Amino acid sequence: MSRESAFIDSLRAIATHPAARGLADDAAVLGDLVLTHDMIVEGVHFLPADPPADIAWKLAAVNLSDLAAKGATPLGALIGYGLTGDAAWDAAFAAGLAAALDQFGLPLLGGDTVSLPAGAPRTLGMTAIGRAPPGGAPARSGARAGDGLFVTGTVGDAGLGLAMAQGRLEGPAALGDAYRRPVPLIAAGQALAAQVSAMMDVSDGLLIDAARMADASGLALRVDLDRVPLSPALVAVSGGGRAARIAAATAGDDYQLLFAAAAPPAGLPCPVTRIGAFSAGRGLSLCDAGTPVSLPDRLGYLHD
Repeated sequence: MSRESAFIDSLRAIATHPAARGLADDAAVLGDLVLTHDMIVEGVHFLPADPPADIAWKLAAVNLSDLAAKGATPLGALIGYGLTGDAAWDAAFAAGLAAALDQFGLPLLGGDTVSLPAGAPRTLGMTAIGRAPPGGAPARSGARAGDGLFVTGTVGDAGLGLAMAQGRLEGPAALGDAYRRPVPLIAAGQALAAQVSAMMDVSDGLLIDAARMADASGLALRVDLDRVPLSPALVAVSGGGRAARIAAATAGDDYQLLFAAAAPPAGLPCPVTRIGAFSAGRGLSLCDAGTPVSLPDRLGYLHD
């Protein structure tokens, strides 16, 4: 068990209000309000050389992605901002945040600022508030035996984009954009909410997040590796073989929507792919073209 998981387990005895959903979901649901809080830290979620405007965009996008996973309509945001004494960086971040919030139609309602010790990594947080859809916000714990597992879009681009930003890889700009400027799928989440039995976003990696959905739902899950959707840009760089698909399914930072449904949903503003199925039992298994495959040592990102 990671330190992150152990700490969250210690908080579950405190978070007994029904709105907390047992700390096993992307967001809290208090009446018709959906509330989520995500932090991003220099050296963990972004690189020191990443442009401030891109970091502001990502801070807004990752929080809005949690609202998207609940089918929520964004209402506003609060930010927490660590000041490092770099006025030019602060100004560029503020300008980037204004542009991102305008793009997403998300009002800034307030927040807090603190001064960080000299040399401390930049630490930023946002609380996003949304309104739940009329039928309620789907939980990640609602999958049913016999449901298919579906994902929107493609996965793995952001992982390659990070490698490009670190100077470990050369590739097309689209991969870098996927890392620096993810797009929260608000409209897709709203369209899906009434058609799914469970939903969450893919932040730490497709496999680890799928395993979390299965665990929260008390079910076994088979993921079909050969069905994991990859973009043409990724295939051009990494190919489409088993190793490339495992890397894509464990990379994280995709912010696609992962959901359980009895049948392919209709009327969505983006493509979806069936990549597996839930059944009675527990645990995650992996197949490639019908052949069982051992799980990789690392399913995705964990805060160890």
